[in-house]
Amino acid sequence: MKRTAVLISALALTGVGFLGSTGTASADTCPSGAVCAYLNENWSGKAYPVYQDNDDLTMYSGWRWAESIYNNGKSCNVHIYSEKNHGGARYPLNRGTGWKSIKGSAVYHHAFSNKWYGCK
Repeated sequence: MKRTAVLISALALTGVGFLGSTGTASADTCPSGAVCAYLNENWSGKAYPVYQDNDDLTMYSGWRWAESIYNNGKSCNVHIYSEKNHGGARYPLNRGTGWKSIKGSAVYHHAFSNKWYGCK
């Protein structure tokens, strides 16, 4: 059951369903090596970058109220989670791509932890 929920969540964020398609153009304000959350759709406004695994992103308003996310990592993909400590729904985000809108997903205003994976 849990595996099915994760699969459905992943499909939703990869462009099947309610989210904006993943982008391939860089979000200019997201520093190299970071994954960035934005308080607005389309990666507009201030970037809230993080560079490592985080068990609790709720202390950062940009993550707690995120409406778009971009992975500008140098060599890793990243999982974004809807709960602290890598719990809840898990969404994979390849490096060099992002979600212009996460509205309707479990991480909309709830991107509460992240973990890098698939590093090259």
